[in-house]
Amino acid sequence: MREVHVRDAIGMRLAHDLTRIVPGEFKGRVFQKGHVIREEDIPMLLDIGKEHIYVLEIPPGQLHEEEAAIRLANAVSGDNLTSDGPSEGRVDLKATIRGLLKVDTEALWMINSIGELAVVTRKTDTVVETGAMVAAMRAIPLLIEEQKIIQAETTARMSAPVITVLPFRHTKAGIITTGSEVAEGRIEDRFGPRIREKVAPFPVDVLGQKIVGDRKEDIQTAIRQFLAQGADLIICTGGMSVDPDDRTPGAIHELATEVVTYGMPVLPGSMMMLAYINHVPVFGLPGAVIYEPVTAFDLFLPKILAGDKVTRGEVAEMGHGGLLK
Repeated sequence: MREVHVRDAIGMRLAHDLTRIVPGEFKGRVFQKGHVIREEDIPMLLDIGKEHIYVLEIPPGQLHEEEAAIRLANAVSGDNLTSDGPSEGRVDLKATIRGLLKVDTEALWMINSIGELAVVTRKTDTVVETGAMVAAMRAIPLLIEEQKIIQAETTARMSAPVITVLPFRHTKAGIITTGSEVAEGRIEDRFGPRIREKVAPFPVDVLGQKIVGDRKEDIQTAIRQFLAQGADLIICTGGMSVDPDDRTPGAIHELATEVVTYGMPVLPGSMMMLAYINHVPVFGLPGAVIYEPVTAFDLFLPKILAGDKVTRGEVAEMGHGGLLK
């Protein structure tokens, strides 16, 4: 790559894209990398402030920014993603389905620590729509050492994949509402409609709702009945505090093969419980789900519906950014 005056560049190939910006009217590529400069191009080049341009001469061991970006995208991309570009040295990744974005944040950090590379993503565990851009990447200099791309590719292979989108699974859910005040009709149930509203954007079939009292045995019977119906998810609502009549956590705990957490560093929704009964996830939801727009339930529901196993370590990490109000 060498610098030449535009009037001396006729017949030479551009080393990179050239952009024109007209505030409020236009911003985009006017000359593409590899374009052969013609006499009639000179006025436009001068109009966009290019008296000198770089022509393409790539020495051994170096990569042009576009080739580097393409190789980066191929290295980090997993399932349900498509690449767009390169354009102005950048390649974007877009989701081909509606699903849950998963990013290996450690691998991402390692790649961005190599230097002269930028791989930028949306936050992991974000729900993304079909066609949404989820990541963008480029090499910072016009020419970059190929060894840096090889290092990034090696890091990506160790993660496999760095970026992917998980599809939401078709799920059969049962809703169990506890509390004698609801079971006896003294107050109107507000949990059922709220939970149906929460699961509506996902491929979830609600098998039904069982309203039981405060007896642990009744809660457990309702759970067993939904399991017998083939439920893939059970959502228990109410009875999650430390009051003597709140028996939901104990009922879930006795049936669970794994309790991930009872209580978590997220507000609102810190009294939420998540457990598994033979791989079937079971939520215990506190009252905050009724009246708060976003709670811990909204953070973990998409993960569960994408089949992403929740660990105790992930729950502990939620304290950073877990203040949702």
